[in-house]
Amino acid sequence: MQNNAYDIIIIGGGVVGSMIARFLSRYELKLLLIEKETDLCMGASSANTAIIHAGYDPLPGSLKAKLNVRGNAMFEQLSQELGFAFERSGDMVVAIGEEEWPNLLALYEMGKQNGVPDMRLFDADEVKRREPKINPSAIGALWAGTTGIVDPFQATIATAENAVMNGATVLFNTSFEDFIIEDGQIKGIKTNRGYFRARWIINVAGIYADAVMHLANSNPDFKITPRRGEYYVFDPADVQINNVLFPVPSAKGKGILVTTTVHGNTIAGPNAQIIADKEDTATTAEGMQEVLEGAQKLVPGINPRFTIATFAGLRAMGNAPCKTPGVDYHADFLIEIAPEIHGLINVAGIESPGLSASPAIAEYVVELLKDAGENLKEKSDFNPIRPARPRFRTMSHAERQALVQTDPAYARVICRCENITEAEIVREIHAPIPATTYDAIKRRTWLGTGRCQGGFDMPLVTQILARELGISELEVSKRGDGSRFLFRRSKDIQEGDHEA
Repeated sequence: MQNNAYDIIIIGGGVVGSMIARFLSRYELKLLLIEKETDLCMGASSANTAIIHAGYDPLPGSLKAKLNVRGNAMFEQLSQELGFAFERSGDMVVAIGEEEWPNLLALYEMGKQNGVPDMRLFDADEVKRREPKINPSAIGALWAGTTGIVDPFQATIATAENAVMNGATVLFNTSFEDFIIEDGQIKGIKTNRGYFRARWIINVAGIYADAVMHLANSNPDFKITPRRGEYYVFDPADVQINNVLFPVPSAKGKGILVTTTVHGNTIAGPNAQIIADKEDTATTAEGMQEVLEGAQKLVPGINPRFTIATFAGLRAMGNAPCKTPGVDYHADFLIEIAPEIHGLINVAGIESPGLSASPAIAEYVVELLKDAGENLKEKSDFNPIRPARPRFRTMSHAERQALVQTDPAYARVICRCENITEAEIVREIHAPIPATTYDAIKRRTWLGTGRCQGGFDMPLVTQILARELGISELEVSKRGDGSRFLFRRSKDIQEGDHEA
């Protein structure tokens, strides 16, 4: 048990859990982050709009509003320190028809109350100048210059890697099962891989955060309801827009948007479907039609025949009330030291703008620990820098030539659509947090996301993974247990084959 003793254990390897690990790795603490899946960023952090919101739509006075605006301001420095893709793109909330203008003005006022900088109101001519493909019925827009677009996979993985570089431990395939409670205090956790002791447990378990806290009899009335959002991804050769475009929001949420991405694709979504199953990430014909109609309201020329992928993600919709006096609002983040039992911090109900707020949430958790009496001593050798790894597809011809001189494997292109090379794949397999499955490589390099959706590269990546990991190609999987690509070699004789 001694080797399994930590100061703090974080449950959940999404962007918020990874940010918390990175911020706490600045201090002299023994940290453990556990994740039930085979890799980071396999839940809500993997399926979202990849936008860092400005912060004009959370209700003033809520934690969402405070942490959204603060988190937005932190992303530029973080992206520079950690080497992940981030662009301060700005966005337009577009009013289609005169009836939407009053709600747009109300959104503008909320943004001012939340302290959002660089907001302006555009008339129809300015909207159409900035986005020629916009609906001709657009009468104006709210512009927010601080909105950004980000690679959420890189943001999560780079952040966790920096935590590991500063001494944190990350364990995959490790499922939380229960708490170790002694003398009315939490002293650790039970997992499928044994017991781990710690003075603090930070519950960042996404859509399962309610189930985790309830095992400690914390917040028995708190409930997370999954809200599924479906998306289209369009071929960048056929669908290109210039901006992040939002509709005027409704009671259901921000609405179905159309946005550019740091990778050059256009995506559309999400809708908002309340579901019961916390594992149901299937797309539906009805849902995809709803998304398409919403997208075409903003950009009528969007054609579904140029779709290269569809996907769905689940958002952890909680029912925690806003604690600001005088604010009657029941969908705020729940971030607190559990009042019912010592040793537990709950970080739950982190739906949108969770990605945008993630660094501010981590900062907030650090302050909670300090307020609880933790003497957090900064490390003298803390290194905030996680160098970006070379991206062949974004380099000039001269830069590529120089890179190939350092490693000839950079000359072997494995993914033709996205220009991902063998050397890039190998580096991710041997990174501080190794990529050991096809999807893990995909999250880190963007391999397999182009027009052919991995049709060309999958056999080659399988060979590389087997070679570098020292395993059989039959053991290589897409995303972990139950997803192996290959059953047997085509010429191997199986029992009963001769009877066919």
